[in-house]
Amino acid sequence: MPRSSPSLPWLEPGSAFPPVASAWGAQSDAPGLLAAGGDLEVDTLQRAYAHGIFPWFSQGQPILWWSPDPRMALQVANFRLHRSLRKVLLRFRADTGCEVRFNTAFPAVIQACASTPRQGQPGTWILPAMVQAYTRLHAAGHAHSVETWINGELVGGLYCVALGRAVFGESMFARVPDASKIALAALVGFCRHHAIALIDCQQNTRHLASLGAAEMPREAFLAHIQQAQREPEVNWRFSPLYWEHILSA
Repeated sequence: MPRSSPSLPWLEPGSAFPPVASAWGAQSDAPGLLAAGGDLEVDTLQRAYAHGIFPWFSQGQPILWWSPDPRMALQVANFRLHRSLRKVLLRFRADTGCEVRFNTAFPAVIQACASTPRQGQPGTWILPAMVQAYTRLHAAGHAHSVETWINGELVGGLYCVALGRAVFGESMFARVPDASKIALAALVGFCRHHAIALIDCQQNTRHLASLGAAEMPREAFLAHIQQAQREPEVNWRFSPLYWEHILSA
């Protein structure tokens, strides 16, 4: 049977999002698509993430808002530390020229992510408007960069959104092998230390699945982030002690 697509709500700037249960289903052309339009102001992004909604659109499209079901997420207790990555982390930790930093180069990280297409997709979804929006969200204290540095050079990293102890992964990049995996492992160690149980991965990819991420029902995901947002915010600074939460597990 051919797929069908219901009508898509159009948002005016500042208007409320429709219920996530109204997002397009698996039989539509774009499963998880919820609405179009609106804006990318800090308050709008906060409201979106608070309800499990995120923006994702390409050049020439309006702002598109998504809430897929199921939702890809990494339970940090299930992070899969492959033997090869363990060796990389041990060498990285022992090298005085290698370090992980948080929030020291957010603009450089998001620009590098914008230059790295998602697997299997041409071009980038991190358009200039998205770069500007998440940079504003970073300035407001709700978006963070996890950075891999070697000999004073930024070689990889990721950025994410955090509301309380609800963490939403966005994108990552690597200029040398394993640099993005090092950043993700550092984020997992940080989350384990601060009792953050889950990192949102938004959509299913083979790479994320290989590291332990798995799909979960949207309803369960929403219940988790609603509780996590009520938890106190944490200090987004990295300590080398966090490696023990990875390497000793």
